[in-house]
Parts: sequence; structure tokens; C-alpha cells
Amino acid sequence: MKRLLILFAIHFSLFTAAHAQLLYEVSGNSAKSKSYILAVNRLVDQTFIDTIPNAYACFSRCNKVITEFAIEDYEAIKTLRQAALLPDSIKLANFYTDEEYKDIDEALRLSLNGLGLQQLGRMKPSYLTELYRNEVLKRWIGYDEQRSMESFFQAVASERNIPVVGLDELGEAMYMLFDREPFHWQCAELKKVIEYPEREVRLERDILAMYRIGRLTDMAFLITAPDNTSTLSYSDYQVYTKRNKEWVKRLRPHLKDGKCFIVLNAIYLGGDKGLLEQLRTAGYKVKHHNKRKYTF
Repeated sequence: MKRLLILFAIHFSLFTAAHAQLLYEVSGNSAKSKSYILAVNRLVDQTFIDTIPNAYACFSRCNKVITEFAIEDYEAIKTLRQAALLPDSIKLANFYTDEEYKDIDEALRLSLNGLGLQQLGRMKPSYLTELYRNEVLKRWIGYDEQRSMESFFQAVASERNIPVVGLDELGEAMYMLFDREPFHWQCAELKKVIEYPEREVRLERDILAMYRIGRLTDMAFLITAPDNTSTLSYSDYQVYTKRNKEWVKRLRPHLKDGKCFIVLNAIYLGGDKGLLEQLRTAGYKVKHHNKRKYTF
């Protein structure tokens, strides 16, 4: 019995240590007090937060939430929807053969309760790619955007009147969502995600497995690997790492005041060009937050 308890203790400590690597504390560089960074994955249910030691305790010590983009009002959502529309001068049908257009239309209708290109043909290809990709992930991985851990703390902060700060402004968010890739690339990616949805699922499952054990650097390797043929590619990673440098500048005043709870997608954080390493390069002390002790 004693041997069994020892083995359980070792297994449990390894389990919690892995999850603790999803929560980081940031200090130094003239910061008045500590801030925290929580790595999240949008495909993970919010109940997973219960397994991350001290996540709620750290949140309770903070007086603001910082995230990638904070949608504050209806007008912002309306502006984003407008940005997803194609100009009247561009017709999506002109960029595909009749057969390709038919295949895309059929795939969308099957996944979106009958909504095909007749209803969605005015939307930019990047929007359609993400829309279809989300439906694939819902069906094959069980993604539930209403219960995603990614938006949990932003929602709680809004309910409690805690300020929510977005690192990207509205115009930047529109660019990242709809215009960061040339139009012909967007068309090619829409075609690819329709033809090879299993590639998207394979990458997301691999990222998810690495996320659950706190291996953020390995997530970066998965995206930049030559054998990754999904729509989340090396070129996207380059955009993210470039944006990380700007985020460090924008975080400075918030980190100086301290008590920030920063919630970001884990794919932005790991690796030698990830946000965590860039914060260290800027002079901050960034380390795993793991203070919980267990006794058996």
C-alpha cells in the first residue's frame, strides 16, 4: 500500500508540474508587483483551468486582464464583420475553376447547415477558411467555442467590471484575421482546407497534446516543421513572432504597474522567438509559477 501511495505521489506531482508550466509570473525591470501569463488553447474546455495550480489565485490578485483582442461593444463586432466582406469589384468565382467552386460550395453547405457560396460568397476566403476549419474541429476534436478556456477570464472580468485590455487595436485585429495573407494565398488556403481537412485536425491534435503537458516550445516546432502542410504554417508563425516584439512594447506600462493577468494563446509564447523569451530579452524575469506544495 505504501509503495502504491509513493507511485501515486510521483505521478501526481509530475502531472501538476506539467500543468504549472502553463502559468508564468513576470517581475523585475522596475515592475511594482508581479504579473502573470496564462497560456491557453482555444480547443480546451474551461474546466481544464481547474487543473492548473494557482490559476484562480493569481487571477484574484490582479486588477486587469490583458488579452490578444478585447471585443468591447457591438460597434467593434459590426466593424469586424464588415471587414470580412469582399469589395464589390471582386467575385470569388473568378479565382476558381467551376469544379473547384462547386466543391467548396458543397463542403460549406454540408458543414454549415445548408449555407453555401450563394449565401457566403461575398466573404473573404480567410473568413471562409476559418469558418470551415472551426466546423471541422468541432466535429473531429469536440471544439466548443462557448466553453473555450481562451475567453473565460475575459468574460469573468467583464462581469466583475475588471478592465480588459487588448494588445491589438481594432484595425490590427482586422488585418490579422482577414488581410495578413495576399488574396491569392487566401484562395489557395480555402481550397486546401476543403480538400485536406485531416491535415488541420492532425496539427491541432498534436498541438493539443503538447499543450496539455506544458511543452510550449514543442508547439512552435510543430507549426514550423517542414512536414506541416496545414493552413497554420511557418509564414503565420513569422507574423506572430514579429507581432510579439510589438506586444512587448505595449506590455511595458502594464507590467510596470503590475498585477496584470495576461491570457494568450500558447502558440504565441514558446520557442526562442516566443513572447516569453522576448520578455526575458527585454529585461523581465519570467518563470513558471508553481508554489503549491502537496503532502501525502
